[in-house]
Amino acid sequence: MTSALSDQDPSQRTSSARQSTQPLNVDGERLWQTLMALAEIGGTPRGGCNRQALTDLDRQGRELLIRWCEAEGLEVRFDAIGNIFARRAGRDNGADPIVIGSHIDTQPTGGKYDGCFGVLAALEVIRTLNAQRIDTDRPIELVSWTNEEGCRFAPCMMGSGVFAGQVTLEDALSRKDVDGITAGEALEAIGYVGDDANRPGQFAAYLEAHIEQGPILEDEGKTIGVVTGALGLKWFDVTVTGMAAHAGSTPMHLRRDALLGATRVVEAVNRIALAHQPDGRGTVGAFQLLPNSRNVIPGQVILSVDFRHSESEVLETMVAEFRRALDEIVGDSGLGIDVTPTADYPPQHFDSACIAAVRQGALAGGYAHRDIVSGAGHDAVFIGDVAPAAMIFIPCEKGISHNEAEYATPEDIAAGANVLLHATLSLAGVSE
Repeated sequence: MTSALSDQDPSQRTSSARQSTQPLNVDGERLWQTLMALAEIGGTPRGGCNRQALTDLDRQGRELLIRWCEAEGLEVRFDAIGNIFARRAGRDNGADPIVIGSHIDTQPTGGKYDGCFGVLAALEVIRTLNAQRIDTDRPIELVSWTNEEGCRFAPCMMGSGVFAGQVTLEDALSRKDVDGITAGEALEAIGYVGDDANRPGQFAAYLEAHIEQGPILEDEGKTIGVVTGALGLKWFDVTVTGMAAHAGSTPMHLRRDALLGATRVVEAVNRIALAHQPDGRGTVGAFQLLPNSRNVIPGQVILSVDFRHSESEVLETMVAEFRRALDEIVGDSGLGIDVTPTADYPPQHFDSACIAAVRQGALAGGYAHRDIVSGAGHDAVFIGDVAPAAMIFIPCEKGISHNEAEYATPEDIAAGANVLLHATLSLAGVSE
């Protein structure tokens, strides 16, 4: 990689030539300070962050980000769902851009790093290119997607979902929070109702740096995860219905205990996921017991079921096995079981050229790395449907995320940004 300096005077070319003999790296300390400065907006007493989408704190975070972008000479715009785009011109400014970023909204008791690292790593890449006077053939666009978390307004990944056509703008803007405020009203209140004409057109590529939100990289002592795709998921709400009855007066052999059936459902979910390793996942995360009284046999249990896998065919097989298990439970117990699908996202396989650029970036930095599949949803999953995409993971302590205890080291933060820098340059093109 060499700088494009043909339009500079000889003294500038000599200075930059000396710089180019040194490894090109981001300023890790500057990136860390920027990350900590953003975290002050919505900072919690326990060291986390509560900056939920489309709140006044979100507005403050957006305004700080925009000030940083404008200080780097970027052209800042936002679209009708409030996604922020900040453009660094390329030599061929009409070419499709390389887009890099993530999101800055957080969970109510979230951390400093989820999403925010990816946006500020993108900013640091641009700061580094500006400081080194490196021109790229393609434009580079920083993006901060609206409402990735989905904790105030469902669904999650709202901004990227609207952009990719997975969610209509009208549907997204009509979603309400617990106080009955619509996303459209909240977006207008913070002043970020933009115009879709402000969007970049086709993306030449999209890269997203992110904390892993899982324990694999830390467990294996790896610095970089080269993300090859994301698990598909199928969600269900399951209602098991028996008969509520007196706990003392009803003999065991005459009971229709909904909880007993529900425990068999939980066991089936776990058994099926274990049978489809390494990528199989099965989780019962929500559980509601009715009437929830200590001396009443449970008459109804409502639970959530979450299946995930990297291959569509295997995911379908897991669901088929689950439905057979439910039929067996009904036949054995006489209980009623109703199943309602609630979400269905296919697996995402990222673009091979983007994956290769990330892998080469890890090699260029000498970072221990491994291929990895994301178990969580990210904006890149939706963008991967409309543009070449890939992701970069760095470790987070004990795999903890969506938690105020979320933590990534300054060294790993800088490493991830360095990989993003080199992958971006590889895709954006740098010529003499």
